[in-house]
Amino acid sequence: MKARFTPALFAHAEAVLGQLLRFEFPADGVVSRYFREHRQLGHADRAFVAETAFTVLRRKRSLEARCAGQATPRRLLLAALALVRGWNQRELAPVLRAGEEAWLSEARTAGEAGLPPAVASDLPDWLYERLVAQFGAETVPALAAALNQPAPLDLRANTLKTDRDAVLVRLTTDGIAAEPGVLSPIAVRLRGKPALARHPLFVDGSVEVQDEGSQLLGFLLEPRRGEMVVDFCAGAGGKTLLLGALMRNTGRLYAFDVSDKRLAKLKPRLARSGLSNVHPARIEHERDQKVKRLAGKVDRVLVDAPCSGLGTLRRNPDLKWRQSAAAVAELVAKQAAILEAAATLVKPGGRLVYATCSLLAAENDEVVAAFLARRPEFRLVPAEGILAGQGITLAGEMLRLRPDLHGTDGFFAAALEKCK
Repeated sequence: MKARFTPALFAHAEAVLGQLLRFEFPADGVVSRYFREHRQLGHADRAFVAETAFTVLRRKRSLEARCAGQATPRRLLLAALALVRGWNQRELAPVLRAGEEAWLSEARTAGEAGLPPAVASDLPDWLYERLVAQFGAETVPALAAALNQPAPLDLRANTLKTDRDAVLVRLTTDGIAAEPGVLSPIAVRLRGKPALARHPLFVDGSVEVQDEGSQLLGFLLEPRRGEMVVDFCAGAGGKTLLLGALMRNTGRLYAFDVSDKRLAKLKPRLARSGLSNVHPARIEHERDQKVKRLAGKVDRVLVDAPCSGLGTLRRNPDLKWRQSAAAVAELVAKQAAILEAAATLVKPGGRLVYATCSLLAAENDEVVAAFLARRPEFRLVPAEGILAGQGITLAGEMLRLRPDLHGTDGFFAAALEKCK
């Protein structure tokens, strides 16, 4: 169902965008709070407001350039609707004011030719330069274009309760267009973004929302029945639930995080999942006593480290404007400390997987290389071999996913084994 485009609806989008452009808080939290305060907005209205505001965040630099010094929230929204989403003057007529039609015509005519590459790519200069140095100037436009698209909605079939084929049949029966994921054997990709919160498959825990790339981290860790496993930075527990299912609800799975708020979000998901082998625990820091008690006892440890999140710009476009080179440098120090602490848990012969949802080598390859130089008792295990053993075809010693190549969020992961 499409929202009815009215001046009142446009005003809501303008109010939301005005808050987002302050970059004081994460964009998804700002939008959620606004909707809680304006409960009269229906599902279609909320979708319009969120999608239009996020379009501006994705294309902010090029839209500002084409607004020619008049980049108010109102004009940015109009430019996003006309220049990115392709609305014509008739569709925009309900909200256009005197003079805006002529201004939009000029903006359309101007196009993006002649814009500096970083502006045309809608990236801050520091990030554009990092990506060019890492991937090459010829690759960045396609990568940036993929990062500037909305992410599809992916589900993970909970194999404790169902399988992917059954999920696909049920969704199709219910009129929800879906297809199997290309990489993960338990991923389902939806062709739209239907409301799923009340769908029976979601309510009973048969499916969870999880990007297909994120699912591969669980297969790279490859937890087995009866093992002791730690999800070191569990957050809201999406990967924890996958690990528990891969363990067939056996063994012992610890979900550590420093945030009570994030762990609280795991509780209802855990209740739906049918898992009984998960033990959530808040820790004060990576050297917490709860961590030290497990030293040398754990079969497998997943470290999905706090990172810049720059691989998730399809979902979180505000991050490219909120992050900085200095912030990344601070994160690298934190990542190294967390990886070092997590490594103390691993028993001889055990596996440690270090992962981020960043594209930057500073947070990925360089952190792993420095760790291996410090800890010669660990060795890199080729990711392609681990995944091939589970029917997943991806080349490379380390897992590297990009939206332009794989249709997933950007992910990095390295599998490290402790020598016996």
